[in-house]
Parts: sequence; C-alpha cells; structure tokens
Amino acid sequence: MSIDRSTPLISVVVPVYREAKNIAPFLKRIEPVLDKIGDYEIIFCVDPSPDETEQVIEEEVSRNPKNSMIVFSRRFGQPAATMAGILNCNGETCVVIDVDLQDPPELIEKMYAKLKEGYEVVYAKRVSRKGESIPKLAISYLGYKIINRISDVKIPRNTGDYRIMTRRVIEELSKLNESHGFLRGMVAYVGFRQASVEYDRDKRACGRGNYNRFLGSLKIGFNGLVGFSNFLLSISSVIGLAVTSISFLIAIYIAISKLIFKRPYPTGIPAIICLVIFIGGVQLISIGILGEYIGRIYDESKRRPPYIIDREINLRKNKSPKT
Repeated sequence: MSIDRSTPLISVVVPVYREAKNIAPFLKRIEPVLDKIGDYEIIFCVDPSPDETEQVIEEEVSRNPKNSMIVFSRRFGQPAATMAGILNCNGETCVVIDVDLQDPPELIEKMYAKLKEGYEVVYAKRVSRKGESIPKLAISYLGYKIINRISDVKIPRNTGDYRIMTRRVIEELSKLNESHGFLRGMVAYVGFRQASVEYDRDKRACGRGNYNRFLGSLKIGFNGLVGFSNFLLSISSVIGLAVTSISFLIAIYIAISKLIFKRPYPTGIPAIICLVIFIGGVQLISIGILGEYIGRIYDESKRRPPYIIDREINLRKNKSPKT
C-alpha cells in the first residue's frame, strides 16, 4: 500500500538480485551519508531472488521507515529494475547505485553538492577499477570508444549507472517509452547540463556478480550501438557494396588475363569454397544486424510493460507513477 508523505529531498534507487549479504553493509554506509543531506528514501527494486534478499530488506524497512521495496512478478533484469525505481521515486533528486559497494556511497554527498551548482545530472566517472580483469577493461574501453564514435549521442566513458539526477530529468525519462532501457544512453539523450565526479571503484563487498562479466559487457555495449545509432545498418550496406565491387574487379581481371594475356587462372574447389564462405559470412552478419533492429521494432510494437510489480512495501506515493 502506498503512503502519502512529504516529498523527500533525495531518492536512492537500488536494483537488487540475490544480494542478501550486501544489504546490511550497504545501508550501514549509505544512511549516514543521506542523513547529512536531509530527508531521503531508499527504494530497493528486487527481482525475485532464490536467497533471503527480500526477507533481509523487509527487516531493514521495519528498522528504518525511510527504506522501501518494490518486488517484481518475475526477474525482469537490472535495466528494468532501475527504471522502475526511477519512475516510482518521489524525491526532488534521484541517485542510482548498486548494492555491492563497488561504487562508494560516500561519493553521493560530493555528487549532490556538484548538482547544486546548476547541473541536472552528475555522473560518477571511474578513475580506476579494482578486481576487474584486463579483458573486461579492454572490452569496456573499446565499447565506449566505438559507441561514442558512431552513436547519435555521446555517452561519457568510464561511467556506469551510478549518478544523481534532478526531478526535471526524471520527468523527461518517463516520456521515453523504450522496452530496452539503456540508462546511460537515455540520460545522454535527454541532455541538459551534466558534469562528472571522479572516483576509484572498489571490489565487491561480498559474493560474486550476478551477470556474466564478458557477455554482460558485450550485451550492454551492443545495446548502446543498436539503441542509439543506425550505423550498423549503414555499414552493412557499405560492406555489401565493397564485396560486390571487389568481386566485379576480380571478374574483370580474370577475363582480361584469360582472354588477352592467356594467363592460367587458378581454379578448383578450394578457391570456390573460400569465396562462398566469405560471401556467406558477410550475408549472415548483415542479416544478423538487420535482425537486431527488426527485433527491437517488434518488441516496441507489442507495447508490453518493461516490468510488472508484484508488491510494494512502504513506498511513498508518487506524484506521477508509471508502471
């Protein structure tokens, strides 16, 4: 049941899945920081977990009425959970942060102060990343470099979802009806004055991450490419034109060599197989890229909600809820 209360100064959105051991340490560090700022609410957005995550949060809600929880009908994933928290928060400002303490809650005070200088968004920019492998760092570096080179919007490098936004940005985000919520891209698309605060990222407090380190990063990067650029569609056409041109030039070369210069042409099954495999590979890649865009069009045309809420605990009444 929703409860009418005064609007908090700051809302903190925390997407959670199978993080029972991290809840208490997280609150122990973030609550003193928020107390310094003023009235606040913490919204845990929980994908149904096989461990005791929900029970632990319920205990914390009973201990501190400023804590609240949204539980979804099934696992919708971190992007959907994050957007659910943002669109159901009631604060004048909103912070998005993970519960694993890789992103230090103490930075919120600095980010909030920076926001008050006249910015609409202040995002945390990583200077270093502890506990992350070289392949993961390489994928992240190349991903941001490629996205910013070809995307219609510029997404700050070395950033995640950890950021603070004003109510103005939240209202604009609520107008973006997208099934594939890529928060970094959506916030960049909204625009307004944005700034960064640098920090060193720590290791996870407890346990292991709940998504594949490599495939997860690749998926996020590809989401940014497809969701905010038509470049891949264009490059498919360019590759097709290039292959056709090369094939045409080779055909002319063979004809001239055979008919005019009487040179022998290397023929045989191996050459034909290599040519067929090459052209087939280009075709399959192009079809795959086209399929990604068509799949997103299909998802958007169905207009299914990005998440379904099963229950709410101690959630403040939102002025403009969106479910």
